[in-house]
Amino acid sequence: MERKINRREKEKEYEGKHNSLEDTDHGKNCKSTLMTLNVGGYLYITQKQTLTKYPDTFLEGIVNGKILCPFDADGHYFIDRDGLLFRHVLNFLRNGELLLPEGFRENQLLAQEAEFFQLKGLAEEVKSRWEKEQLTPRETTFLEITDNHDRSQGLRIFCNAPDFITKIKSRIVLVSKSRLDGFPEEFSVSSNIIQFKYFIKSENGTRLVLKEDNTFVCTLETLKFEAIMMALKCGFRLLTSLDCSKGSIVHSDALHFIK
Repeated sequence: MERKINRREKEKEYEGKHNSLEDTDHGKNCKSTLMTLNVGGYLYITQKQTLTKYPDTFLEGIVNGKILCPFDADGHYFIDRDGLLFRHVLNFLRNGELLLPEGFRENQLLAQEAEFFQLKGLAEEVKSRWEKEQLTPRETTFLEITDNHDRSQGLRIFCNAPDFITKIKSRIVLVSKSRLDGFPEEFSVSSNIIQFKYFIKSENGTRLVLKEDNTFVCTLETLKFEAIMMALKCGFRLLTSLDCSKGSIVHSDALHFIK
């Protein structure tokens, strides 16, 4: 009886050890298929088969030991490239096609990443996308901020992005309302015109809104500053002042933004 029990216990012990070894080997295999890359300070964890999807590329060379790559302090492969854009590089390897978020504007930077990682397919898709964008006509829209009595006094804002003109209009209306609190009748808003009741020229040459109590609260320069700051934050650049006769952007009657 004792012998049978001992024998059965030994069999169970053997089975337990065998199963634990199998689990350990499985865990090691799973870990060995994963790689952590430090790209410009951003960590990406992916499978080796993803990185080796296309032969003779930079990432395939790292995985298969063809290219020497430095390690960071934690032992991860370090690649000194744009960490944010690498997201799109990795998604291309996963999906086999270029899928970018709406409004993506960094085609040239992504093209450089594709060239560095030696991904010809990605480079071709980025180039094709950029060429299509250049062929798509973008109508120039404008916003006019003007005096109700004298249309020549005011500011015109031109931009090749209609949605941005809408944002600028909303911002300027918001600023104007805060400055003209209690005097909503001081300006009116239409599709592409913000028309103030009356602009008056001050001693230093600034044009201000005159309220009924003769106080000056809303300057044209304030609204111009709001437009410029918002445009720069949204990635637009000031192409030129359309009225160069004024001598500077501060004194110009029109601004032209483009991406």
